[in-house]
Amino acid sequence: MTADAVQRQIAYRFAAADVPVGDDPVHAATVAVERAEAERRRLRERREQAGTLREQRVGHEREAQVARALAGHLRANNFERWLLAEALDLLVDGASGILRELSAGQYELVHDKGEFFVVDHHDAGLRRGVRTLSGGETFQASLALALALSEQLAGMSTTAASLESIVLDEGFGTLDAATLDTVAATLENLAARGDRMVGVVTHVSALAERIPVRFEVRKDARSARVERTGR
Repeated sequence: MTADAVQRQIAYRFAAADVPVGDDPVHAATVAVERAEAERRRLRERREQAGTLREQRVGHEREAQVARALAGHLRANNFERWLLAEALDLLVDGASGILRELSAGQYELVHDKGEFFVVDHHDAGLRRGVRTLSGGETFQASLALALALSEQLAGMSTTAASLESIVLDEGFGTLDAATLDTVAATLENLAARGDRMVGVVTHVSALAERIPVRFEVRKDARSARVERTGR
């Protein structure tokens, strides 16, 4: 290739890059390199800006999603329904934890579309409706819900005192022996938690004998007196 051909090739390449060659190809090459470097920096800056804009778009889309959900909750009676659903979730979650303690890990409480269910971990996690529970199981679930509700109400108020004692009068005389044993074990587990005093009003001797401290009402023809028994 002749020198003239080489010069024409160089001139063609510079012209394609919109860089005038003139009489100094070296200067023209320097200008081309500087332009390329500047373009590369602009491309890098634009790429960084594009990444920032993508992150901002994701954030705005998330905020818009929250805003749409909030608008839906605030429409008509949706907010009240949503608030009640959240309160029910918290209540059942708290009651489930208490029920696990009272039942020595056997039961958990869940709900679905307003229906309550007990999960029995001693029966391969069988999920049963509360209408199928035995007397003792119903007592445990009801007690767990009552305790969870009291704790939730105390937590919602800065002035409400915590529930430090509970008195139960459930008509224990109607329970069979197996159910009575479940109830007694539940009350013993409740007392073992140590966060409240548990009182029981009962005429059932089998249940009373399992309570460590008892106040027995004794009556005669003229009067009645209260005697403390146990430790």
